Amino acid sequence: MLDFLLKFSDSFGVDTLLLLPVLIALEVVLSADNAIALAAIAQGLSTAKLQRQALNLGLLVAFVLRVTLILSATWVIRFWQFELLGALYLLWLVFQYFTSDETKKNGEGHHHGPQFQSLWQAIPMIAVTDLAFSLDSVTTAIAISKEVLIVLAGGLIGVLSLRLMAGLFIRWLDEYTHLEDAGYTTVALVGLRLLIRVVNPELVPPEWLMVSAIAALFAWGFSKRNVQPTLPTDLAESAAEGNGASLSYPSTAKSASSEQAEEVSAE
Repeated sequence: MLDFLLKFSDSFGVDTLLLLPVLIALEVVLSADNAIALAAIAQGLSTAKLQRQALNLGLLVAFVLRVTLILSATWVIRFWQFELLGALYLLWLVFQYFTSDETKKNGEGHHHGPQFQSLWQAIPMIAVTDLAFSLDSVTTAIAISKEVLIVLAGGLIGVLSLRLMAGLFIRWLDEYTHLEDAGYTTVALVGLRLLIRVVNPELVPPEWLMVSAIAALFAWGFSKRNVQPTLPTDLAESAAEGNGASLSYPSTAKSASSEQAEEVSAE
């Protein structure tokens, strides 16, 4: 995280600027759990266009909130109530997901994230979710380093990487069976880490352990690809007889699904 990098530099200069490429790579890796949560929230909208707009506008608001958090972090870290609220919010998201009604997906029961009737319901939830994740890293970074410009650069890089990764995850959530469950489990880990830090900071698990746990969860999430639906016997027989029209619906559905996913991740 930012605190891992910034502790090596005591003053803003060339050494600090050299950390930026590493910062970019680190932000991309550590934004995965946040990105999958935002992707799952955006999926609560009915069309790819609305999902793309929700991510764009939601993360724009999220960046404004991040900047506000960074500039006021020296004040925020004095009050454990902020981290408690962030932890409870993330754990509430996880509870809502795992207690939701299961829907059938490729013959298996799956939970689902929140569903929205309009774009303006999703935007605040995306922004607040990102803010809750930011509490875990930004406040610690400010506590260790006074280089606000570097922390602001990290916040901008984080939002840009989130937009890219969330668009990809929207596609992958439809392709991999366990990915959404794995993503929400990582959200639970972040929420529990924030909660533990409020109760007793000395019990907070080390960074390497959190990264290892999240990597293991994502390995499980990508371990099983959804099975594409097969043609019924009668359609297969018709196809064998040269009735190409019988194949038009599955092919069209698959093409439409792919185009929708690519449209969300395009920007």
